[in-house]
Amino acid sequence: MDVSQYLEIFIDETSEHIQSLSDNIMALESDPENKDVVNEIFRAAHSLKGMAGTMGFKRMQHMTHDMENVFQEVRNDTIKVDSNMIDLLFQCLDAIEGYLAIIKETSDEGTNDNEAIIRQLNGFLQSAESASASNSAASAPASAAPAEEASEEEEKKFLTLELDAKDKKKLQDEFLTGKPIYGMTVYICNDCLLKAARAFLVFKAVEEFAEILVYEPSSQDIEDEKFENDFSIFFTTDEALDKVVAAAKAVSEIRDVTAEVITEKFLDESGAEASPVEEKSVQEAPAVPAETTPVKPAASAASNAAVPKKQAGKPVTSRTVRVDIEKLDALMNQVSELIIAKNSLVSLSSNSGAGAQNQSFQEQIEYLERITTGLHESVMKVRMVPIESVVNKFPRMIRDLSRNLNKKMELIMSGEETELDRTVVDQIGDPLQHLLRNSADHGLESAALRKERGKPETGTITLKAFQEGNNVIIEVGDDGNGIDTEAVKQKAIDRGIITAEQAENLSQKEIIDFLFMPSFSMAKKITDISGRGVGLDVVKSNIEALGGDVEVKSVYGEGSIFTVRLPLTLAIIQALMVIIGDEKYAIALGSIVSIEDIPITDIKYVEAKEVINMRGTVIPIIRLNQLLDIAPPEEEQESLTIVIISKGEKQVGLVVDDLMGQQEIVIKSLGSFIDNSTKIISGATILGDGEVALILDVNTLM
Repeated sequence: MDVSQYLEIFIDETSEHIQSLSDNIMALESDPENKDVVNEIFRAAHSLKGMAGTMGFKRMQHMTHDMENVFQEVRNDTIKVDSNMIDLLFQCLDAIEGYLAIIKETSDEGTNDNEAIIRQLNGFLQSAESASASNSAASAPASAAPAEEASEEEEKKFLTLELDAKDKKKLQDEFLTGKPIYGMTVYICNDCLLKAARAFLVFKAVEEFAEILVYEPSSQDIEDEKFENDFSIFFTTDEALDKVVAAAKAVSEIRDVTAEVITEKFLDESGAEASPVEEKSVQEAPAVPAETTPVKPAASAASNAAVPKKQAGKPVTSRTVRVDIEKLDALMNQVSELIIAKNSLVSLSSNSGAGAQNQSFQEQIEYLERITTGLHESVMKVRMVPIESVVNKFPRMIRDLSRNLNKKMELIMSGEETELDRTVVDQIGDPLQHLLRNSADHGLESAALRKERGKPETGTITLKAFQEGNNVIIEVGDDGNGIDTEAVKQKAIDRGIITAEQAENLSQKEIIDFLFMPSFSMAKKITDISGRGVGLDVVKSNIEALGGDVEVKSVYGEGSIFTVRLPLTLAIIQALMVIIGDEKYAIALGSIVSIEDIPITDIKYVEAKEVINMRGTVIPIIRLNQLLDIAPPEEEQESLTIVIISKGEKQVGLVVDDLMGQQEIVIKSLGSFIDNSTKIISGATILGDGEVALILDVNTLM
């Protein structure tokens, strides 16, 4: 069976199970007696084991199987959860993640058997050996019984089957050839998630040695999962029955297999109207044989549920679908082209003459505009994913840092449901991880210093995400030492970045900005925790590459807050189109506070730079024609059109010659066509008339 086609699904689902295990092991550490959490861990390990086994990843299967065994003993109260077990479980998770990383690269799990971890897991099992031995003894008779010598109760399984006339005749015809016919009943674990897939694997295994004649229920019903936790098959084979039974039992999540030779008496009676004796045997048929793998109560209740209940639950599973991000990119590209075409029609309609025909044309344009806007919003929603997928791994990281640094700390997260474009989410993980490590290593003080300052012994690191206009804000803060600006200033002087005289006139923000310079690190020694001299410059460049920016607020002795601002999307935005000289430029609408008409006489000077006073706020202005090397207007103007833009709490006024209006624009990357070392231009867009307009990067302008 070629399972390579399922590799991507396996990778996605394994990642989800690993995250579930990580979250639940963290929860178990704070509440070791919580049986619900123990059951969740058991279930995730069990699912991972089954998936790994199906894909043929034996080492991962072995690891998760031993984890499952340990948690079985925890469920049976023969092993108690302690810090040593938690540490070992996290080592197991790291090992599984290691396997997954290799699978992503090579489609194979590698050769690391992780013997040391397996030995430690088995050590926990040996401590519960007596209990395990008694459980094994209890289940031994059922599995040890020869398959050919089925018990009377197991034979009843076949007696209760009522084959239809077609199936019965097929078996009778085969019986007349003199070949032996065998019946086999397969019991699937009650908490198996993919029963039809398990049944399919059993059929494949049996067909290696036998020819299957009849399925009960039908093969279609089995495929549609219209059966409880067992099904039967009738087959002929020239091999020993033991061999066929062993092949079926080798499939993971198969709890038991019983088999027997079918007699002529069964073929005569099967399908006949059930006699009173047979009805009695149905009623008195034993419960499914005792499991070797115990199942949590919830699962067993679900397995015995009535059919309508199952159907009611089915729509939930089919409400989501996995889509390759490249397919979404292609769809977004088509929507982008549609918007450019719409803008062209809008441009044509505004240039055409008046009249009834033009009015009808205008109505159609407005209709098209509504459709394209709705389509764009729909595609954007499909591309949006919660940042939860990125931040979920951070509590585990902070726990490990707490131990490595010997500092007590806790992470408080909020806003994990905040959504961002998938491409942004994929790339924001590393910068956030670096900021959190920075808070743990450099931010939080030692326990002694915290006590001296009257702070709680446990330091607090916060990660807060929320939406603000067309941006998502992520704040990473701590109640630690804060930034020692005097030390930063001295380091900058020592490195020759500034002179002592220049340092005297620097603001706190300008001093903190030195931390974002390449290789500027305040670490006393290189550690693996907050980088090897790879400082905040990498964080800043990564965030700016996504069209965002990062700011810092810090109070020495009280703590720091790093604010990361990211655009919701990198593809299509609402923009204000402006004219400077004879060129057209776009400014993202989300950055604009207001548009003002300011008399020339209102412009003042502060330190030889132009400013305006807007309702009590002094705002510096930038003459874009000077910045972009465009000839100024020939005639002296009496007033200036100023677009007020903001970044966080700061505001700046951009002087433009004229306004074209608001427009939905498609951002096209400039790539390597021009030298964009100043970063003032963030991209370009194609206008309705075919012209190209450059998009101004507000963050860089600020």
